[in-house]
Amino acid sequence: MHAPPEHPSSTDAPTTSPTSGQTSEQVPSVPRARGLVVVVDGPSGSGKSTLCRRAAAALGAGYLDTGAYYRAVCWAALEDGLDLSAGAAAEAGGRDHGLDEAVAGLARGLDLRVGTDPERPFVVVRGTDVTAAIRESRISSAVSVVATNLEVRAELIARQRAAIAAQASARGVVAEGRDLTTVVAPEAAVRVLVVVDEQRRLARRALELHGTSDAAAVERTRDEVVRRDRDDSSVAAFTEAADGVSVLDNSGSLEEGVEALLALATAALGERITQTTGART
Repeated sequence: MHAPPEHPSSTDAPTTSPTSGQTSEQVPSVPRARGLVVVVDGPSGSGKSTLCRRAAAALGAGYLDTGAYYRAVCWAALEDGLDLSAGAAAEAGGRDHGLDEAVAGLARGLDLRVGTDPERPFVVVRGTDVTAAIRESRISSAVSVVATNLEVRAELIARQRAAIAAQASARGVVAEGRDLTTVVAPEAAVRVLVVVDEQRRLARRALELHGTSDAAAVERTRDEVVRRDRDDSSVAAFTEAADGVSVLDNSGSLEEGVEALLALATAALGERITQTTGART
C-alpha cells in the first residue's frame, strides 16, 4: 500500500456521496464546452477510453471514466477480504445475497476520488492511489460481481450523475461507460455507442493487458472480455444503440474515431449557441 501522489483535489469527482461538497478545477473564465455533456458507451476493448480522453482534451472539457467506480469498489472489496470469486460462482445458481449486501455497504461508505483531467486521470481509494491497480487482471476477473450488484449500481450511478453535473457546469464533460446513454445521462446532448468487431476488441485488450496481441495473448484475453460483456449486459445495454444514440464504428484509426466524436460534440455546441442566440434576439 502506498500513499497517492499529490493530485490536486480540485480535479476530483465526488468522493463519498453525491451530496458532499465539491470544488471545480481551475478553468478559463468561459470554457468552450461549458454545459456540454457527451456520454459514450461501448464494450470492453472498443477503444472508448482513448477516444473520450482525446476528445475531452481537445474540447477543454473534463473526462470521467465511470467504469473506474466499479473497479475501485472491487479493489476495496478484495482488500477487505471479501471473496468475490464465490459471488461469481453463485451467479449461475442465484446471487449470494450476503455478499451483495456486504459489497453494497462498502460502496455506500467508500472514500473514493476519481480524477477528471483527461491528461492524467486517477483513482484514489481511502488515500491510496489505485489508478494502475484497478486495471490488473484480478480486478477485471471479479468486477462483474460488483457491476451487476443493483444496490452498488444505485450508489455509484448517483455519484456518477453528480460528477457529470459538476464537470458540465464547470467546463463540459466527456464521460464513458456502459449505461450512460440509457441510464446515467439519457438527456445528454451527445450520446454515442462505440462499436468494434470482436476480434479487434480482443486484440486491443490483449495488447493492453499482456503487451502483445499475438494469437496466444488474444486467447488468454477472450474469456475475460466475452464473459464480462455477457455478465454486464444483464444490467446495462451497451451492444445496441437506443433511440437517439449515434453509432460510432471505431474499427479505423484513432484519429478517425476522435474526429468522428469531436464532430458530434461540435455539432451539439453549434446547435446550443444557435438556440441561445435565437433566444436573445
